Amino acid sequence: MTYLADATRYDDATFRRCGRSGLDLPAISLGLWHNFGDEQPLDTQRAVLRRAFDRGVTHFDLANNYGPPYGSAERNFGTIFAQDFRPYRDELILSTKAGYDMWPGPYGQGGGSRKYLLASLDQSLARMGVDYVDIFYSHRFDPDTPLEETMGALDTAVRSGRALYAGISSYSGERTREAARILRELGTPLLIHQPSYSMLNRWVEEDLLDVLDETGVGCIAFSPLAQGMLTDKYLDGIPAGSRAARDTSLSPDLLTDSALAHVRALNDMARGRGQSLAQMALAWALRDRRVTSVLIGARTVAQLDDSLGALGNLEFSAEELDSIDKHAVDAGINIWARSSEH
Repeated sequence: MTYLADATRYDDATFRRCGRSGLDLPAISLGLWHNFGDEQPLDTQRAVLRRAFDRGVTHFDLANNYGPPYGSAERNFGTIFAQDFRPYRDELILSTKAGYDMWPGPYGQGGGSRKYLLASLDQSLARMGVDYVDIFYSHRFDPDTPLEETMGALDTAVRSGRALYAGISSYSGERTREAARILRELGTPLLIHQPSYSMLNRWVEEDLLDVLDETGVGCIAFSPLAQGMLTDKYLDGIPAGSRAARDTSLSPDLLTDSALAHVRALNDMARGRGQSLAQMALAWALRDRRVTSVLIGARTVAQLDDSLGALGNLEFSAEELDSIDKHAVDAGINIWARSSEH
């Protein structure tokens, strides 16, 4: 059936300005990391994307190797985009990234070389069937490539019209400041940084958020639900089919008695606020004005709707934040730390 977007999609939508740019992003954006590969039925993917847009989620975030298999999330999104969303292209923010291994041989193993980044961007555009993306990210810092080369490739992506804005992901505060300086001198300001951030992974509070504020760069937090730990999924064990059960991006070794005790305490606080744990975790990540948006994953429309319900209560009292701090402790889930250690 022909898709017609809900006419009321912006009536209750929440947007935030991205740093000191002119771009607004939805407070909650949809990431296509885990649930848009070939393992998921295309009709399910379509239902989630339609529902998201119908509720004012204008930003869909991808990367070259999202799937599985690699490239399939972009390809599947491209199929749905062509059938449903092409008439709405100017209402959408589409982003993709390159930085990790993608294709065989020395030029496809990731990093920050000009060759890899620009070739990957061309491949992503072809898979998605679009002329440009709104944001193109360097997915990780590459210590073996001069930062000037990596940022120069982002500058070329923007100047060539293949991207409208440049972004980086999982860079340290120091490297972020350096990247922002290089891009500013090139005439292509750094728009946004995408770090992992959640109640159980608070590394950005050390100095990165201060650097982003100083440089006028926006922040979009990925994995704000700590790979699913900040939901009710693992409160009573490891369910079949979950990330922990498959030992993919969430090791079952992280679900210790100590970690789950903190999660259960947070869950009790969320109930006291009239929220699910996921909703409170998203609201908590958005409590800081320097965080522009949070990226959620959604396997079903029900999961999507639950997460978007966080927007109904974004306020915290000082007492609530103090109580949360006692249990919002590091759980060892920052598997992207190596990129930001340089």
